[in-house]
Amino acid sequence: MDTRLLTTFTTLARTGSFTAAAAELHLAQSTVTVHIRTLERDLGVRLFDRLPTGALLTDTGHRLLERAEEVLDTVARLRAACDDTGVVSGRVVVGSPESLCASRLPGVVAALRTSHPEVDVHLYAAGTAECLEGLRSGRLDLALLLEEETEFPDVTGDPVGREPLVLVSAPGHPLAARGHAAGWPELAAETFFLLEEGCSYSDALARRLLDVPGGRPRLTRFGSVDAARNCVAAGLGLTLLPLTTVAEELRRGRLVRVDGPRFPDAPVRLARHRRRWAAPAAQEVAQALVRHLDD
Repeated sequence: MDTRLLTTFTTLARTGSFTAAAAELHLAQSTVTVHIRTLERDLGVRLFDRLPTGALLTDTGHRLLERAEEVLDTVARLRAACDDTGVVSGRVVVGSPESLCASRLPGVVAALRTSHPEVDVHLYAAGTAECLEGLRSGRLDLALLLEEETEFPDVTGDPVGREPLVLVSAPGHPLAARGHAAGWPELAAETFFLLEEGCSYSDALARRLLDVPGGRPRLTRFGSVDAARNCVAAGLGLTLLPLTTVAEELRRGRLVRVDGPRFPDAPVRLARHRRRWAAPAAQEVAQALVRHLDD
């Protein structure tokens, strides 16, 4: 069987779109259609339902998807075993919360360009749920998660570091100049700009604020660290963010720490698919992440 057909099949299964699959594979859309029809004819089954909204896997397609991924993994292993050049190369896609993409990962990418210039690292900002889906579908090779636990039947996560969290506001905020720590009842009356749902430490803070009896916090969620940070620097409220994402603003005096409850450091875990083989390039990126985040 032509493994190109399986590559097209798994890509279409992941993207759900002939157009998107063609763009990712650098093929004409008509070629993707021919590949899928050829595979369906060879196997004697229908793999996709063609709908106006895209391509949807049939029950048979779902059953075959994992097997097709196993075959492609085996082919990748064979090719790696035949490579005697000693040069590690390839494309590695890493999913990560936006806060880590902005603060921690640029240094990893820079270090890899020096040590392994043939390794092409792509960063994809995403929350926990999207990262897990990406690992399962094969869209992501690795993911960083800010979660206490990441043990799933198909995904495993190893601790690689911790991110200190800080509660911050603009210098002129009423809670910034307090002579004592703000308690939960006081915080539950404030406005907060937090990262989007799925960010574990933002979700934990939101739950704690909403659990305060009589509390009426105003919570605005953003998908961007910059958006939350800038709203707070403009004096509009408070936020809880990793120290690395606000260190420069604290140094320049645009933000200040607010004395309040202690927030535990957010654990950083390196997540991978349990069954999927990691190519040498992905292994090098994983080792670089461990070294960098453990500093």
